[in-house]
Amino acid sequence: QVQLVESGGGLVQPGGSLRLSCAAAGNIFSIGDMGWHRQAPGKQRELVARITRGGNTNYADSVKGRFTISRDNAKNTVYLQMNSLKPEDTAVYYCNARGLVRGMTVSLFDVWGQGTQVTVSS
Repeated sequence: QVQLVESGGGLVQPGGSLRLSCAAAGNIFSIGDMGWHRQAPGKQRELVARITRGGNTNYADSVKGRFTISRDNAKNTVYLQMNSLKPEDTAVYYCNARGLVRGMTVSLFDVWGQGTQVTVSS
């Protein structure tokens, strides 16, 4: 199986920065798209940013110019650099990855990390 392990969340003041990391582990053949989603209390989960294996990106309008998604394919890791954080960024952030896993045969995977809490408050 494939597992995603997230780190980097925490409490930060408005205007501050955090960097989230998500590392994929397992008998991975390849990873395609990776992304970050977030869910605030009482709200639906929303896409924050997505990146393809080749480095093409897209962002939610609410985070453009403040957040940057990147990846290190050699480490099977995706990052989210969050700058100029606002209270409305407070949410649980989830990593997602899709790809191919080795087993008795090669098969598709679509997995999520455990979630990491980001709280922006003074």
